[in-house]
Amino acid sequence: MLRIIIATAAIAIGATAVVAQSDVIAQRKDIMKSVGGATKDPGAMLKGEAAFDLAKVQKSLATYQDAAKKMPALFPDNSKTGGETTAAPKIWEDMAGFKAAFQKFEADATKASAEIKDEASFKANFPAVLKNCGSCHESYRVKKS
Repeated sequence: MLRIIIATAAIAIGATAVVAQSDVIAQRKDIMKSVGGATKDPGAMLKGEAAFDLAKVQKSLATYQDAAKKMPALFPDNSKTGGETTAAPKIWEDMAGFKAAFQKFEADATKASAEIKDEASFKANFPAVLKNCGSCHESYRVKKS
């Protein structure tokens, strides 16, 4: 009877670990999707495909700031694989650099939020925020073929 209880507990603990791993991967995917969605309108504005809209820009920057605060905690050691993650091994090899990239992203989004008042200041400040996305993806994301 004791063996059955121990075996059942071991299975439950293992299943919990798999669910927890999947949950952080799903959470970070959802956050990255929100960042991508938040980039759509400002991206169109930068390209001249949409009229400048300060409210949309500020909403996007708030999304970036929120994501930058949440993301570093969503990369525990047990989430290196699974859930169709595109997280590169370099994240865990250079966790300090990875976290610093999110701190920079948050700082740049916060600075842009304070400085963007019109279309000219948007065009001067927003590209620097987007540059953070690209540099982080280059270093810390596995490219899909």
